[in-house]
Amino acid sequence: MAQTIDIVIPDLGDFDSVEIIEVLVGAGDKVAREDGLITLETDKASFDVPAPEGGVIESLSVGVGDSVSTGDVIGRMSVEISDTVVITPAMAAKPSGETTVIVNSDGEERPRSIGKQTLVVPDIGDFSDVDVIEVHISAGDTVAVEDPLVTLETDKAAMDVPAVVAGTIDSVLVKVGDTVSEGAALAIIDATEAAAGETSAPAAPDTPKTETPKPEAPQQEAPKPAQPSPAEVRKTLPVIDEAGFSKAHASPSVRKLARELGVSLPQVKGTGAKGRIVHDDVKSFVKAILTGQGAAPGAGLPKTPSVDFSKFGEIDVQPLTRIQKISGPRLQASWINLPHVTQHDLADITELEARRQELKGPAKERGIGLTPLAFIMKACVAALQEFPKVNASLSEEGDSLVFKKYCHLGFAADTDQGLMVPVIRDADKKDVYEIAAELGELSALAREGKLKADQLQGATFTISSLGGIGGTAFTPIVNAPEVAILGVSRSTMQPVWNGSEFEPRLMLPLSFSYDHRVIDGAQAVRFTTFLGQQLADVDALLRAIP
Repeated sequence: MAQTIDIVIPDLGDFDSVEIIEVLVGAGDKVAREDGLITLETDKASFDVPAPEGGVIESLSVGVGDSVSTGDVIGRMSVEISDTVVITPAMAAKPSGETTVIVNSDGEERPRSIGKQTLVVPDIGDFSDVDVIEVHISAGDTVAVEDPLVTLETDKAAMDVPAVVAGTIDSVLVKVGDTVSEGAALAIIDATEAAAGETSAPAAPDTPKTETPKPEAPQQEAPKPAQPSPAEVRKTLPVIDEAGFSKAHASPSVRKLARELGVSLPQVKGTGAKGRIVHDDVKSFVKAILTGQGAAPGAGLPKTPSVDFSKFGEIDVQPLTRIQKISGPRLQASWINLPHVTQHDLADITELEARRQELKGPAKERGIGLTPLAFIMKACVAALQEFPKVNASLSEEGDSLVFKKYCHLGFAADTDQGLMVPVIRDADKKDVYEIAAELGELSALAREGKLKADQLQGATFTISSLGGIGGTAFTPIVNAPEVAILGVSRSTMQPVWNGSEFEPRLMLPLSFSYDHRVIDGAQAVRFTTFLGQQLADVDALLRAIP
């Protein structure tokens, strides 16, 4: 039988009064579950509001330019239902807005229903098009609040997306291997609460449930015979600028097309409303590159030779980890686009290490591992305050500097999946012991793959310490949009002339890589010199934050 239902805006998180930038359907249109109805745009992302069920659109009460919030009714649609329900007299007597109890045809009560809701990807910071590496639910499963729905993995960490309401999963809209961004639909849930007096999880209804067919993939415009394949297109296009890609003014479907064709969205000029990039803009960009009418930075770089290594002996091909697959292009983009220079220096940490050895035992009794990196980070805070340009970033247009009044330090953590960069926030407001404690906690979470998105974002400066492994110097790649990074190698005892004789001193190698557009050589050596002076002043490093 057919039933008319309201089309309701799903949970938009912390966003309110979100602008509608595109209406994708009209009255009389037939839609499948999860077909896009309208496109919304926040200050962080564009995303489609999906159809809650398959059916026919009866009416829409919104248009382009309108603003909507969570729970707003934007229209009505007719859907087919297969479940017969009986409303008890007690239900009819309930005040308006109070949750009711649905009774099936044999008179047995179902769990109280809040209604069907769409579970979406919450705010995941600057990340977009994140891989789904595990799906924990399937249709018919009962979930509680905070139960994991899916596991996502960025180049920095894996994270679970939890359920925000309890209920029964009606349908799952993603699978392993899909990519999702903030606001993307993950599943439809029949949200419930326990009936009065019940403490156990609600039981599934006895009435037969018709399995909902999986939504058909959105139809994409078929390529013209003269157009090259996506693989051929990608060979002529540059490495995608991931940071700029996440900020581009484009809807999810446009982002998907750009990903498939290997187009870096920051280089595409949008012709839609408010400069929004539409499908035709991406296709025109690709056509211009292929016909020689446009040039993309990096597109003319010579290719490395292709070699069949098996001709020379036995080989074993192993895939890159997910972190390597994602971080590789970002590092390449940073290396190509930033003019790197590395300043090498030595810092005398003889007194620092002697004091650290004295304090290490008492600190361990407090559950704190007092490592050299904690002191180095504390010294970096002082250096960044003395040289604020090192704590800044170049604007996207490249014509100004963004000075940050906060100091969040990232540090490279070695894990089985590759290097990850957790972030210690407000390091300038913490003493050495607080920094050391947080270093230990974040390092453990990184190794276990349990870091959350906000623990991997916002760094203003990064430190890559290889001292525990070895080495004398290296050239770390700047973690754009930061403008500098500090590399630390293994300290060694060296003879140092004190004016009258050589004496053994413990010297720490520093490798300071920087963006030459922002920092020049003189500023760089002043920075490392000042940093060395801070590392030699142990009392200042140990002084507690007022």
